[in-house]
Amino acid sequence: MNELELKYGCNPNQKPSRIFMKDGGDLPLTVLNGKPGYINFLDALNSWQLARELKEASGLPSAASFKHVSPAGAAVGLPLSGTDRKLYFVEPGAELTPTACAYIRARGADRLCSYGDWAALSDVCDAATAQYLKGEVSDGIIAPGYTEEALEILRTKKKGAYNVVQIDPGYQPAPQEYKDVFGVTFQQGRNGYRIGKSLLDHIVTKCQDLPQAAKIDMMVALITLKYTQSNSVCYVKDGQAIGVGAGQQSRIHCTRLAGAKADNWWLRQHPQVLALPFVENIRRPDRDNAIDVYLSDEWEDLLADGAWQAVFTERPQPLAAEEKKAWIAKLGGVTCGSDAFFPFGDNVERARKSGVQYIVQPGGSIRDDHVIETADKYGMTMCFTGMRLFHH
Repeated sequence: MNELELKYGCNPNQKPSRIFMKDGGDLPLTVLNGKPGYINFLDALNSWQLARELKEASGLPSAASFKHVSPAGAAVGLPLSGTDRKLYFVEPGAELTPTACAYIRARGADRLCSYGDWAALSDVCDAATAQYLKGEVSDGIIAPGYTEEALEILRTKKKGAYNVVQIDPGYQPAPQEYKDVFGVTFQQGRNGYRIGKSLLDHIVTKCQDLPQAAKIDMMVALITLKYTQSNSVCYVKDGQAIGVGAGQQSRIHCTRLAGAKADNWWLRQHPQVLALPFVENIRRPDRDNAIDVYLSDEWEDLLADGAWQAVFTERPQPLAAEEKKAWIAKLGGVTCGSDAFFPFGDNVERARKSGVQYIVQPGGSIRDDHVIETADKYGMTMCFTGMRLFHH
């Protein structure tokens, strides 16, 4: 099959819509369940590339959680700690595979943004991954294969309408890609640049310390950025993107946005947050939204009389600003990546406030010396890759 008719494009008025192979060959994917739409396929193909390349670079099963053609999260399949299980609401006693851990961590980076996500796996989807995904609000999944048990589980989602797509893992696209805008066709060479550890050899700071774990985090950051709408900045810790700032016109705004998300990820691990007394059988989206509001400046809306009773068995105490600041100050060992150079040292200053110790960026600014000087002031390790990773 070399084409697939779709219901409509980005919006209901954009018809007709389809995906097809211009060379007349077969599509490299098969829809096993559901009826994915235009945006679904954009998310599917971008997220699959991210997960596949992350697996190639790290050697670990990898996953991505996409919304609106940018990752809400991405991660490699490292084991979950006891705190991770609480943080990501894993059922007690659930057996987890590396692939399941990868998706749970990708989904857990920003659970609010991952609501209604498109999931991508580098490896065959197994029952453990499908079982976790079954309980989440998600639009669909793409993977190179599915076990029979996993497929059975996924086919029960959304009253049988959950989108399940299988991609040919051996498929290689043409070296040239095309895009039409306002009736004008653009052509460019596909970004097949391979991201690996050799890209991290050019350390420009006085501190030359770059442990293996930080190298993996840098690759997670760079590969995530490669498939994130630019400008973009990504914070990573322990093989997991914990904050992605996408599509901002100003780089410092990307850095602030990603940093705020990283701070929120860390605040969700505060003992007071992990111990919030939720009512029994609260829906996952309601619980996630409540945590987000509880940690925000709008916490009074959640804890007002007549409001908290719908969420909690008892009214929790708010987390004071001083307590939040003290907790965030404990975050460390974070990696920050940027898809283009940092033009000013203010990006480094902001990154430091979210526990960043390692920075990876292309370099090439006329103010590189100032950026390096700022990193040196805090004893950070910074690598210049020489490779920009814009994605539009």
